[in-house]
Amino acid sequence: MAYVDGFLLAVPTANKEAYRTHAADAAIVFKEHGAVRVVECWGDDVPVGRIKSMHTAVMRKPDETVVFSWIVWPDKATRDAGMAKVFADSRLQPDRNPMPFDGTRMIFGGFEMIVEA
Repeated sequence: MAYVDGFLLAVPTANKEAYRTHAADAAIVFKEHGAVRVVECWGDDVPVGRIKSMHTAVMRKPDETVVFSWIVWPDKATRDAGMAKVFADSRLQPDRNPMPFDGTRMIFGGFEMIVEA
């Protein structure tokens, strides 16, 4: 079954178009290295919780928007090989394609898909 990398981050709201461009450029690279789908979602209805929320998880500042993203791979082996190639790809190096957000507050992880409907 497929393997998914998930991401949660805070992007300065003023950087929405820069982020969209950054993500679209990165999606090309991910797909060239084996990803079957790349999805980027700009927060629109993300409730702020009293104890836990996506906002607090990424330490969102008042001028930022929560972004939720995922990359679907055919399997974990393809993901592992693909990610190594993505990180080595010159098109995604910070000098060529800088992240328009604070990457230190990005939450991410790999997940084995167990249900797909």
